[in-house]
Amino acid sequence: MTGREVLLHALQNDLTPRPAWVPFVGVHGAHLIGEKASNYLKSMELMLKGLTLAAERYRADGIPVMFDLQLEAEVLGCELVWSEENPPSVVSHPLGGGGSLGQLPAFDLGAGRLPLAFDLTRKLKSEIGDKVALYGLICGPFTLAMHLMGQDLFMGMFDHPDYVKAVVSYCSSIGCQMSKAYIEAGVDVVAVVDPMTSQISAEHFSEFVAPYLNLIFATIRDQGTLSSLFVCGDATRNMGEMAKTTCDNMSIDENISLGTLRDISRTTGKSFGGNLKLTSALLFGEPDDARLDAIRCIDVAGGAGFILAPGCDLPFATPPENLEAAAEMVHDPYKREICKRTIIVKDMQDFACDIPDDYRTQPNVIVDVITLDSASCPPCGYMVGAVNKAASALSKPVQVKEHRISSREGLAAMKRLGVQNIPTICIDGEVAFASIIPDQKHLIARIEEFIAKKGQT
Repeated sequence: MTGREVLLHALQNDLTPRPAWVPFVGVHGAHLIGEKASNYLKSMELMLKGLTLAAERYRADGIPVMFDLQLEAEVLGCELVWSEENPPSVVSHPLGGGGSLGQLPAFDLGAGRLPLAFDLTRKLKSEIGDKVALYGLICGPFTLAMHLMGQDLFMGMFDHPDYVKAVVSYCSSIGCQMSKAYIEAGVDVVAVVDPMTSQISAEHFSEFVAPYLNLIFATIRDQGTLSSLFVCGDATRNMGEMAKTTCDNMSIDENISLGTLRDISRTTGKSFGGNLKLTSALLFGEPDDARLDAIRCIDVAGGAGFILAPGCDLPFATPPENLEAAAEMVHDPYKREICKRTIIVKDMQDFACDIPDDYRTQPNVIVDVITLDSASCPPCGYMVGAVNKAASALSKPVQVKEHRISSREGLAAMKRLGVQNIPTICIDGEVAFASIIPDQKHLIARIEEFIAKKGQT
């Protein structure tokens, strides 16, 4: 059975001879071939080289064509800022402050970098598609709506719900177009990647997201192709509603219990994937850390319908040997059993970080934002943006610090603050908003409470 066949059977919740394995290689492919992300994501030749190398080196059963959630937003007029080690970030929102959908440029599958994505799919299909399944990743409708509206999306769900639904519905129609184009080019799976859904309630997910996701999943199914719903962040409160959607597979990151996803999936007949630790095991760990984390996932998942994968796009500089070690646990059950018995779990060294010993001694209120990396993670970027906006609206000075767990110092800060989920806002050392982006009114009010405690009113 080829790796592609293993993955397709796992996606359909069938028993497989071993777990399926999908390293979500995005800008990490650039690192493998010594390129900058900004060059890599604009070149079919570079991406083809990086992805074919990754598929071979990591013995992948499946591989994403492009892990870039800004492709659609770029075509719709959002301005991007490019990075050497991350996908581009959206920095302008055409519908921020209101506005008609008619103001947006017409969505054209021949515009921007979309032809690059579809040409790359066809080339990968001809070169490795008989052995490796191809994932076409599209920006989920809620996340695309966030790119278009910015922070206004959250308040709009309360103040202008019909307008928000119109925007998300429009974004869903784009998802349907993208799905058809990717399928026509040759992908085996369409993954709808909607990270911003981790920031809303189950009720809002049911009202503002699920119906529009299902339109995309119906389109994918009508084309005879499998679908996956891919979220990151702590979307635990939304897992039940996610399971009610008509996707074939649900994929999560380390913020969600894999056991919880397993139990929900078993009752709905869906396959499931995740949740290798991106930073502590893969980026900063050693091969034995990656092996142990892969074993954890495989043991928790058990049985049919599981795809081992990191919970998001692999960090640029992830050591290849760590991914090779995870792949070894997938492909060699004997070595997996040996590792269980011989590897001693090692705690990550507690690195120095910019966290005060006592916040009470600091002259101003400090707002710490724990993120994966605001430059590459949409929920993280929007949370940092919300905090900076709130800080600028206050009459008293507030210090804002971002701690990226893509750095060792960020991991140490996360540990010192007792943060469990990403992204999280802490105010003067206390967790204030965990994995949910607050509206400006509540965020400002909460910061003002701490200002008052310091006697700064």
